[in-house]
Amino acid sequence: MTKLLDGKVALITGASKGIGRAIAVYFAQQGAQVAFTYLSSVEKGQQLEQELADFGTKVKGFRSDASVFAEAEKLVEDVVAEFGKLDILVNNAGITQDGLLMRMSEQQWDQVMAVNLKSVFNLTKAATKPMMRAKAGSIINMSSVVGVKGNAGQANYAASKAGIIGFTKSVALELGSRNIRCNAIAPGFIETEMTDALDAKQVDEWRKAIPLRRGGSPEDVAKATAFLASDNSSYITGQVLQVDGGMLT
Repeated sequence: MTKLLDGKVALITGASKGIGRAIAVYFAQQGAQVAFTYLSSVEKGQQLEQELADFGTKVKGFRSDASVFAEAEKLVEDVVAEFGKLDILVNNAGITQDGLLMRMSEQQWDQVMAVNLKSVFNLTKAATKPMMRAKAGSIINMSSVVGVKGNAGQANYAASKAGIIGFTKSVALELGSRNIRCNAIAPGFIETEMTDALDAKQVDEWRKAIPLRRGGSPEDVAKATAFLASDNSSYITGQVLQVDGGMLT
């Protein structure tokens, strides 16, 4: 039986844990050949490489810093050399450095912008070269509902995720004539290892405020990402898909 991403080569950044990991696993389950990056979580990256190989598809992890332009260029070159092409790019790498604006340091602002926003520029610019040669490609950028509505204590994070939305729409306009699509996903409250450390009462209140009355799972985001990566979304570009249980409805 044909799988959703059979024959596709995908590159996923920041895939050693959380949403990125779920995307890598689901893509492999759906038949994609998967290249992924990790940075500090070397052991988790190696474990993921072994796990994905069990699905019978080609997979390779790369230790690479998405915020560094030269590393992004080399990464894409290495992926194309290893896999022969690049059909899908998922810009997922991201961090938080939360704090009220009055207390936020310049370093906290710059670091979040570099990892969350500049990395999307770096990888997208590098990936457009092989995609333009092939006259096909799907780029999915991970934004956030915070990038749509803002959030107190996350001025840097919200600005970076809002920037991703503007970047996504611009790239869609620039590259549409080359049959390269670019969309963004804006996850809402997704329950990961990070949310496990939060106060249980506070988490329960958040769930009650969501129309579907639950937090999302990394797999919920992975399935939406796979849809945008697949040929099933071949006439969709420049869009922001909110995976938030109706939070911003």
